[in-house]
Amino acid sequence: MNTMLAKIFPFLNWWPSVNRETLHADLMAGFTGAVIVLPQGVAFATIAGLPPEYGLYTAMVTPIIAALFGSSRHLISGPTTAISIVIFAAVSRYATPGSEQFISMALTLTLLAGLYQFAFGIARLGTLVNFVSHTVVIGFTAGAAVLIATSQLKHVLGISIPSGHSFATVWMEIFSSLDKVNYFVFAVAMTTLAVTILVKRYYPSLPNLLLGMVVGGFLALLLGGESHGLKMVGAIPAHLPPFSAPNFSFDSLRELATEGFAVALLGLIEAVSISRSIAAKSHQRIDGNQEFIGQGLSNIVGSFFSSYAGSGSFTRSGINYASGAKTPLSAIFAAITLMLIILLIAPLMAYLPIAAMGGVILYVAYRLVDFHHIQKILQVSRSETSILLVTFFATLFLELEFAIYLGVILSLVIFLSRTSTPDIVVLAPDPATPKHTLSNVLHNKTLKQCPQLKMIRIDMSIYFGSVNYIQNKLNKISDDENIQHILIDAKGINFIDLAGAEILIQEASRLKSKGGGLYFCNNKRKVCDFLRKGHVLKEIGEDHFYETKTEAIADIYTQLNESKCSNCTARIFKECQAQLS
Repeated sequence: MNTMLAKIFPFLNWWPSVNRETLHADLMAGFTGAVIVLPQGVAFATIAGLPPEYGLYTAMVTPIIAALFGSSRHLISGPTTAISIVIFAAVSRYATPGSEQFISMALTLTLLAGLYQFAFGIARLGTLVNFVSHTVVIGFTAGAAVLIATSQLKHVLGISIPSGHSFATVWMEIFSSLDKVNYFVFAVAMTTLAVTILVKRYYPSLPNLLLGMVVGGFLALLLGGESHGLKMVGAIPAHLPPFSAPNFSFDSLRELATEGFAVALLGLIEAVSISRSIAAKSHQRIDGNQEFIGQGLSNIVGSFFSSYAGSGSFTRSGINYASGAKTPLSAIFAAITLMLIILLIAPLMAYLPIAAMGGVILYVAYRLVDFHHIQKILQVSRSETSILLVTFFATLFLELEFAIYLGVILSLVIFLSRTSTPDIVVLAPDPATPKHTLSNVLHNKTLKQCPQLKMIRIDMSIYFGSVNYIQNKLNKISDDENIQHILIDAKGINFIDLAGAEILIQEASRLKSKGGGLYFCNNKRKVCDFLRKGHVLKEIGEDHFYETKTEAIADIYTQLNESKCSNCTARIFKECQAQLS
């Protein structure tokens, strides 16, 4: 009963570990997180095309639900940059950013994303994100960073650019409007950006985003504020997240269904990747299925409390762990502390210039680009480079959700391409080792091979994608080298599907018709169980499957052509030496 309750309410697993010491550590970590997310929430909501308070509402609601129903003890959920820009791109096609319709559709999109995520978790699809290359996320995030920076240039330069234009069109508008730059606006934005960078570099323990916006606000006040074209963010309502209702109309659900899936997928990739990254340091086990459920519930509940789609935040989660957090209560304390802060300082947001927000968002966009991994990818792998570039440019010039799908599809195609051509290693006994260990002929070209028995090792699973390649290799051995006895060392084979089993039966039958046979040794129990259930052992012959290579060679040797053996000079097996003596 207790186990069942813990599955339904996973917070029961860590609640018994809460004590005075952990409460103190979580409270301090939570306060730090609240100070950090205050400027981030406002910035992310602006990127999403929503009023600033919606970013703060998201930072209040989603962390609590995700902490209670997720599996990570350090993951902090809430608004993120990548999802914010997807929200903006998806909803701005149907409604004007900031309008009531836009807000309603953003909440509907959040609900859909949450339902997708929750369904994935219930269906135990937690391993789904393992098939999405991390390069896809890096490429998408870099492209999103460029889009974010581009979207803020009108606020940084003080020029008017209509919303909804493509990436290329916006840059054409910017270049044609350079003579209209408002240098008061530009000065506030650049000062905010400079202070943010300098504080981060020389005083990393201080909230650099918050200090940058404060300095930008004071500079705007000194310069005369709105009299010089400096527009303000406006006052944020000093109250807790109000109840909201997503739009349940069929048209809205139909229009946002595909975008909701993209948001769900991106959110899950972010959350699971971050939680696993931190778990590697904290030595905690992460349940991917439970994370899916936690993220899904946080977005479902959040959509009814004025919160838009959120996910795990690498910055806040990393700081949460570094601040000494012990349990998910730190995320709950961060949300509660943020609520208290908003009730006290929300009116001050009326004095925050939009130009200062633009400077802060430029910094956030720059920090999104993972230059280290991009450089490594470009230097090391052509296939990963292609994934990176395709995802990056698709993000800039195509629909954002399509860019995610394209990157995922390309990474899967490359993965299937790699697994469809497994390494097939030719083996031969090494007389220099005490037990004549089978060694790779390519690594030691002095090794002699038996002219009647070819020994190979397949270093990958035999499945529908690789059967054609494996069958061609076996045909080449028997036809080109005129060898009809083939022994497969199966210790590298973890899985065989029905297509793979059928090919093995066909090859065994073909070799048998030529007076030879297909043999296996070092078989894994799981693979043997599958072959037995599928009657493959019976079709090929159970006497063709051996526990060890020594047993296999000893038995196969008796089936070789004696006349060829008597004239053979290789004599690589112990049985050959015994016959010679």
